[in-house]
Amino acid sequence: MRVVRVDHVSNPVPVEGPVPVEGPVPVPHRDAEEPAFPAAADRSQWRYRPRRAFWRSRLVRAVAVVTLLALCALVILVLVREQTGTQGFLVGLGLAVLPVPLLMSAFRWLDRVEPGPWKNLLFAFAWGAFAAALVAILANSFAVRWIATATADPDSADTLGATVVAPVVEESAKAAAILLLFLFRRRYFGGLVDGVVFAGFTATGFAFTENILYLGNAFGEDQEFGSTGLGSVTAATFFVRVVMSPFAHPLFTVLTGIGFGFAALAPRGKRLRRVLLPLTGLLLAMGLHATWNGSATVGGPLAFYAVYGALMVPAFGLLTWLAVWSRQRELRTISGELPAYAAAGWLAPAEPVALSSMRARQMARAFAARTYGPPAARAVGEYESFATTLAFLRNRARRGAAGPDFPAREQELLHHLWQRRAVASPALTYAARATGRAWAPPQYLDYDGYNPYRS
Repeated sequence: MRVVRVDHVSNPVPVEGPVPVEGPVPVPHRDAEEPAFPAAADRSQWRYRPRRAFWRSRLVRAVAVVTLLALCALVILVLVREQTGTQGFLVGLGLAVLPVPLLMSAFRWLDRVEPGPWKNLLFAFAWGAFAAALVAILANSFAVRWIATATADPDSADTLGATVVAPVVEESAKAAAILLLFLFRRRYFGGLVDGVVFAGFTATGFAFTENILYLGNAFGEDQEFGSTGLGSVTAATFFVRVVMSPFAHPLFTVLTGIGFGFAALAPRGKRLRRVLLPLTGLLLAMGLHATWNGSATVGGPLAFYAVYGALMVPAFGLLTWLAVWSRQRELRTISGELPAYAAAGWLAPAEPVALSSMRARQMARAFAARTYGPPAARAVGEYESFATTLAFLRNRARRGAAGPDFPAREQELLHHLWQRRAVASPALTYAARATGRAWAPPQYLDYDGYNPYRS
């Protein structure tokens, strides 16, 4: 296997000796039917592989995390049930769960280009729902009691706790989940979209537990005073927290996630930037959270609706646009980086355009499933995942953020693609042509081995 430097995809130039990562990134040239992978690491050290069965995972770490979160969940259950009562807890649980599938589906949709494992997302949700919520309940209660004792003014203590203490404590507790994923699941944390998704799942879990508490207390108040119907406290709380602002907590924490996303995109030598960017995002999240809470506790209903219309809705729209733009940017990265590998012989010419279209990728999996069954569809899905990771890895190398093990990681991914190319390459070529993203030959010609017009 020789190395070519691709300045322009149509004109690969051979390069002798080691090639630095900075500047035009070298591409291994496939010059044989069975290429060698001399720089690839040993199989036991591979970082990219199909998802393994759960019984082959790192059980010790998994058991420790699950045990910690389970203990937090039990304590949260006891605390919330103690405050709301059994009936209030069940009512709050039933109402609080309603926005959760919608929010989780929206954030998962953003992550479709390079979807990470569900275990990372479930960890983020569980951390927000159990660990972060437990820290917030205990810390907020302690701080409010301490302020009330020190100032002898319980009313001002509640106001100060809601506008100052709660945003700092809650956003810090939620940010801990994003930090853990950034440190220990770094290969799944590649940019803005990953930061937004992890933050969104964490905040969705936190809001879920908080809504149980608020809705359960509201139901208990209605039971005490005999209120029912649309005029009840439960209905008003449900409207404000679930109908009007289900995105409030995700909106706050997404700012922290964006900070971590920018830090993930920073070059490897910029350590100060990797620290300052997440801190900036966290401070912005705290500030927006404090503004939101202060409008409800200090300014009254008019201030609340003014902040909602003038700040929260535009901020939500801006962050939604940013998230969608980041996803489209990921697809453009794929279409911009993979043609170099097509020029070197690793991919068919139509594959980069198919891999940069979510519709074509889905069509390729469906075509493989119809033709050869579910195992073939799974192989095509793995091929798409590895090719996407390869494009992002090459993009990071172009920006100087890939690290010294870039050649080994690149050849490891090429090895996985080579193993699946017999099924995946024709399926992606067919999908590119069927969706109009690549030139389609007349009906009487084969589609690289597949002709849907031939019986």
